[in-house]
Amino acid sequence: MSEAVVSPVRVGRLSIGALGILALALGTLQTVVEPALPQLQRELGVSPGEGALIGNTFLVTGAVVAPVAGKLGDRYGGKRVLIWLMAVVSAGGLLASLAPNLPVLLLGQVFQGAMVGALPLSFILVRTHLSPRESHLAIGVVMGLFTGGGMVGTVIPGPISENLSWHWMFGIPTIAIVATTLVVTRLMPHDPPIPSDHRIDWPGVVLLSATLLTFMLGLVKVTGSGLPPLAVVAVAVVVAALATGWVAVERRAASPMVDLRMLARPAMWNACVLTLIITISSGMVSFLLPQLFGIPGDGYGFGASTTDIGLFLLPGAIAGSVSDSVGGIAARHFHPRALVIGGSVVTAVTLIALASQHTAEWQLVLAKVLTGLAAGIASTALLASNATAVETRDTGIATSMLVVTRVVGVALGAQIGAAILDAGTDPMTGLATESAFVTAFAVAGLVAALSLLVVRITKKEPRHDTYRSVDGREFEREAEA
Repeated sequence: MSEAVVSPVRVGRLSIGALGILALALGTLQTVVEPALPQLQRELGVSPGEGALIGNTFLVTGAVVAPVAGKLGDRYGGKRVLIWLMAVVSAGGLLASLAPNLPVLLLGQVFQGAMVGALPLSFILVRTHLSPRESHLAIGVVMGLFTGGGMVGTVIPGPISENLSWHWMFGIPTIAIVATTLVVTRLMPHDPPIPSDHRIDWPGVVLLSATLLTFMLGLVKVTGSGLPPLAVVAVAVVVAALATGWVAVERRAASPMVDLRMLARPAMWNACVLTLIITISSGMVSFLLPQLFGIPGDGYGFGASTTDIGLFLLPGAIAGSVSDSVGGIAARHFHPRALVIGGSVVTAVTLIALASQHTAEWQLVLAKVLTGLAAGIASTALLASNATAVETRDTGIATSMLVVTRVVGVALGAQIGAAILDAGTDPMTGLATESAFVTAFAVAGLVAALSLLVVRITKKEPRHDTYRSVDGREFEREAEA
């Protein structure tokens, strides 16, 4: 079945700006929980283990929704699916802002997790209405503002909860999401759905969702109270069985949810592996630095409060926002391999240095800035390059697979960091020892360096940019690496 030839409607800066501001609001709602978690536990009267479910529930939903949203956006149009998805996210924000107890707040987080699917849907709109070179820049802007929302979400919980209540930490970003969705609806033209003689591959949707759900729930359980060895093996077996069944269904489907040939392309496979490694390392850093800031200051820690930790992390959040925008621009001029190599070297050197020098706050702040810049540029460049390398009809599913990889990588990184700190806990104080942090930073640096090995052993392929001819048809032209 060939893709329908439809001339795209060009969009201006206002439309892309509205899409970016929506991403900013979503990023804010995503991250308000992290600095406010201790307060939420006190207000709701729950244990740290129960409190951890608030953030983990969001990750589980996001990992499951992203590929489904991307596929539906490819088929029915990115704008249409985005609007419906924002309705779900807004309902979740409303529930969370009114939540009287933990179960209602968790239900709100389930709905809010659907926001992860907004990224591949945004990329569909960008790819449809802009040229490939403009798409690189626009994707970087959207990713940069989404990360910038994380910066806002790190800073605002303290002032809002002190002057209003913790409920408004969810309510204010939700109001912004509703308003910006209305603006996007007004300014962004519809991208035409892609007609097909085949129905949606619902068995493939169900099996992939079940695979991701089982994997993420198993990861959450390991991150929380842990699982006995036999249970870990059982989860691994179930995940492998579901994944095998999904591959078998996709190979036989007339119109598969994911074209396995696309997923098996060296460029796509390498991008997934490199994105996973990069985000594991950055996920470890994101987990370890707040822990070290919060360690009592009479030893090797700094005894920082939640508000202070948010301020210490602010420069890194700014750097991450800038790096995502820069990554989209850099993808227009450099091959992703070069950006990955540069980012891996900076990250590895920074973390190895941090393992030996971490006695002052500025050292941790600088490390967060450098690793945030390096990881953001590399991962966004991989995302932007693959978004314009696949066929337009596959933009949503291709980018959603990379978004899911990022989510899984961050979760794995946090788990690895937590496991290292747990193994190095002082039985007398119940706190992680300094040597545990040294080990964790060194491991994170080695993980980042692993990207260099992956780049070295994989074949370098020419980058192909997609261009649109005057009659609306697309063709690929090899670009200089």
